[in-house]
Amino acid sequence: MTFHEKANVMDPEAIDKALMRISHEILEKNRDIKNLAIIGIRNRGEYLARRIAENINKIKRARVPVGVLDITLYRDDLTEVAEQPRLRETEIDFDVSVKNIVLVDDVLYTGRTIRCALDEIIDFGRPLSIQLAVLIDRGHRELPIRADYVGKNIPTSQREVIEVRLKECDGADEVIIGEIDGR
Repeated sequence: MTFHEKANVMDPEAIDKALMRISHEILEKNRDIKNLAIIGIRNRGEYLARRIAENINKIKRARVPVGVLDITLYRDDLTEVAEQPRLRETEIDFDVSVKNIVLVDDVLYTGRTIRCALDEIIDFGRPLSIQLAVLIDRGHRELPIRADYVGKNIPTSQREVIEVRLKECDGADEVIIGEIDGR
């Protein structure tokens, strides 16, 4: 299968602006940040969560705890993902039961990834609340899940693919819309 780029829909500046706006919106909704924590879904959600936390730290001059979820074992399509899925560590070193959690991912599509993440977070305790922040919402929900904070809405067809590329793991910040042959 080959990925064919159709358009670059976000450059580094647009991504930074979207994450700063999301950071301000999180602070508007969560005035008391002592109960706030941010959890990113591996892989790209982790880096976005760290950037949002860094923005909040700069704005409020206070540290917000950041955690990372590996939802691999919670997936309902585990056998379709890979023959030998790569398991990585979930890193949450705070009590979720006393926190308003902002769950962060790169793209919201069917909602299944978020459902898995919710299941895993609940296994750690019962948070005060769970809010969802995504860089891209592309529609096509299969589950009744919506984001509280969205960087950009990009309506897509089922044939189209959104690729979020981040400098931490891909060497550059950009969001690409494209299609995959044979899909």
